[in-house]
Amino acid sequence: MIKIDYYEALGVERNADGTTIKKAYRKKAYEYHPDKNPDNPEAEEKFKEAAEAYEVLSDEEKRSLYDRFGHDGLKRSGFSGFQGFDDIFSSFGDIFEDFFGFGGGRQGGGTHAQKGANLRYDMEIEFLDAAHGMEKEVEVEKFVLCGACEGSRSAPGKDPVICLQCNGTGKVTRSQGFFAIAVACPVCHGEGVKITHPCKKCEGMGQVPEKKKLLIKTPGGVDTGSKLRLRGEGEPGRNGGPPGDLYVVLHVKESDVFKRYDYDVVVDVPVTFSQAALGVDLKIPSLDGEIDFTVPAGTQSEALHRISGEGIEKLNSYGRGDLIAHIIVKTPEKLTKEQEKLLRDLAEEDGSSVRPHQKGFFEKLTGK
Repeated sequence: MIKIDYYEALGVERNADGTTIKKAYRKKAYEYHPDKNPDNPEAEEKFKEAAEAYEVLSDEEKRSLYDRFGHDGLKRSGFSGFQGFDDIFSSFGDIFEDFFGFGGGRQGGGTHAQKGANLRYDMEIEFLDAAHGMEKEVEVEKFVLCGACEGSRSAPGKDPVICLQCNGTGKVTRSQGFFAIAVACPVCHGEGVKITHPCKKCEGMGQVPEKKKLLIKTPGGVDTGSKLRLRGEGEPGRNGGPPGDLYVVLHVKESDVFKRYDYDVVVDVPVTFSQAALGVDLKIPSLDGEIDFTVPAGTQSEALHRISGEGIEKLNSYGRGDLIAHIIVKTPEKLTKEQEKLLRDLAEEDGSSVRPHQKGFFEKLTGK
């Protein structure tokens, strides 16, 4: 089977933003929609390709995997492509709501399962933890299934009643032009039933807030804005649906010692004039502690020396970046008489023009 290029399927550039991708998908969906192209296998295939492309490119995690590793990366993550029209219409309800002017798509009737909402948790981590990876236990507050009604929302011993608007199907049919699409019932919101005796503990929500401790594991190489996905740690689903996911958004603290550039780190190495001129062996900070470093003779201020493999671990890959030693030659602000004499002798030796010696107050008094 030929693997489609998702960007080509939607007709967008590889750097397209979310808005551009959504507009492109709406255009393709309208053009190749099966209801508009009955008995047209080619149009149906184009519709499937556009839907699959949108599912990947509209999801930051899937898009990142696709950009880095192509279809093989998505396959390893469990993504298997287009799953059928019911899956597409339920997954992209917002697209079809904008598209046709009403909500839902082809939703199933009755008390159909609904996936729980995704949650976000912002976590601040230290610079070195971002470089090497870490484990941290955090406490998050989220909703869980109510223990009294087990998520049914009805008081124990009470059952919901059938919705009269949709006769318990959870859907009604609406038409616009040549389209006729089943959408969620506006009265029961697609559930097919109404709660007449809500559970007192959860007040008919089926869920109650609860604090939960979670162990967050961050790989080496993450940076500010990186997201970790904890599957099933979002809010619980309804009617037996799966729970949502928890997205942990990372914020990395700045380091007083290192500056990060992609997977490389820069460390300032101050040296004296004589050390820069003659060379010196030093110990400098690295991400793993102090390491030995040789400043070559004749090193100029602002020189950069790259130390391979001492940088940040590469995310979703192998190896590490580099440590870059940024040499800063410090000019002495105060000189002893002997230091000044030596420097003036050096200036005379190499023919440098310098300001003449200025006598101090006591020199003027003593005449020396």
